[in-house]
Amino acid sequence: MGKRVAIIGAGVSGLASIRCCLEEGLEPTCFERSNDIGGLWKFSDHAEEGRASIYQSVFTNSSKEMMCFPDFPYPDDFPNYMHHSKLQEYIRTFAQKKNLLRYIQFETLVTSVKKCPSFLVTGQWDVVTEKDGKRESTIFDAVMICSGHHVYPNLPTDSFPGLDRFQGNYLHSRNYKGPDAFKGKRVLVIGLGNSGSDIAVELSHQAAQVIISTRSGSWVMSRVWDDGYPWDMVYVTRFVSFLRNALPSFVSDWLYVKKMNTWFKHENYGLMPLNGTLRKEPVFNDELPSRILCGTVSVKPSVKEFTDTSAVFEDGTVFEAIDTVIFATGYDYAYPFLDDSIIKSRNNEVTLFKGIFPPQMEKPTMAVIGFVQSLGAAIPTADLQARWAVKVFTNSCVLPTVNEMMDDIDEKMGLKLKWFGQSQTLQTDYITYMDEVASFIGAKPHIPWLFFTDPQLALEVYFGPCTPYQFRLMGPGKWDGARKAILTQWDRTVKVTRTRAVSDAQRPHPFYILLKILSFPVILLAVLLTFY
Repeated sequence: MGKRVAIIGAGVSGLASIRCCLEEGLEPTCFERSNDIGGLWKFSDHAEEGRASIYQSVFTNSSKEMMCFPDFPYPDDFPNYMHHSKLQEYIRTFAQKKNLLRYIQFETLVTSVKKCPSFLVTGQWDVVTEKDGKRESTIFDAVMICSGHHVYPNLPTDSFPGLDRFQGNYLHSRNYKGPDAFKGKRVLVIGLGNSGSDIAVELSHQAAQVIISTRSGSWVMSRVWDDGYPWDMVYVTRFVSFLRNALPSFVSDWLYVKKMNTWFKHENYGLMPLNGTLRKEPVFNDELPSRILCGTVSVKPSVKEFTDTSAVFEDGTVFEAIDTVIFATGYDYAYPFLDDSIIKSRNNEVTLFKGIFPPQMEKPTMAVIGFVQSLGAAIPTADLQARWAVKVFTNSCVLPTVNEMMDDIDEKMGLKLKWFGQSQTLQTDYITYMDEVASFIGAKPHIPWLFFTDPQLALEVYFGPCTPYQFRLMGPGKWDGARKAILTQWDRTVKVTRTRAVSDAQRPHPFYILLKILSFPVILLAVLLTFY
């Protein structure tokens, strides 16, 4: 075994990191605070300190073909969108098949990660852990932080005047587990993210009345996309990504807003985003428009103030006799075991090269895995980040200079503001980001070469869904089964829904999609030529 690597957290990012360390001949030790793997996806019937928390009814928003480990497809009989229990089953199977559990120390809390006195020479870290009341200090050659960003709830009570005198109950969505306690109640949900929408919809079947309060609105998408296919299998493609970046911004924005409004007109439901052209992550909820139509959910603007029993909204309307307020207001990221200046090295902003490496570190022996957010799945993102990180640790890959990394961070900050608006999270375009990271390790698919050597595969890679298998197709870490997995991905997608087969299975046709996408620019050009 080679260098010793400390991995903090045994969720999907931690498991990916253990596996990648082993692939690169490193010696991983993973510290997990709880008694099990899975991180966010390990359900508990109560919120546990220091751990992510989900509610019983959570399903994935990414489909199975888009969110697998790149060399480990889901079983054929798994549904396209999974209940958290099915995903946890997959995660456990992956860990067992890859023999990862032996490298995890459970019920072990990391309390401190500090540079060793010899860091300038060795790049080593002093990691202090606590188990059963006993503290232990261990020296590691590198550290991978995989503790996620859904642990510390953002509960902005100071932003709501009068909340201190409100006589009802209030809680953060982190503490919500199910609807039974809210039967017949009047509930206000603050926040229009995925959690807020899920909770509001679920409560609307039992509560007397549910109102969602939103500051800025949001696009709401169905998991079921064109012709009934999973949304990400149709939308997250290299060709669509190319068009989005190549078309003039006014055309790209128009197409985006038109597509987001295809299912229903958001302005008629009070959901229209204040800035509809921003590519913020939409809300995925198949029931919300229906519940609004049925009158069991209503949407209101921000809360101006609370009274003893009511909420007054910015438009002057009042929701009276509230029993419970649920704050679905997201999370603050925090690494309490680490000096803040390492992650926030400038102006209290997160400054990480490609969302992974602290750029001003004298030795590149720390990596943050799974912090970046995109309109793509976490598992393949974490896998690719970890593959790059371990190659940096072993000096197989060399990072750019500090100035080059800081320039790249500044450029990405500007793009983030343009595409996603102001937020604390590191948001990015999925395919662009994955290709950038893959390029550093030689794993980016070479599309022109594929068209020359394997046209069938090239068509699927470019026009089809950008599934994780593409990033184990060539280069280091290549998986021999990647080509077959890509060519059969639609078979696995439709197989699980074709429980009553009455005709041949259907799949999207790339050139039909191309014609649909290009129809607007062609019409626009014809109009311009007519008038000029």
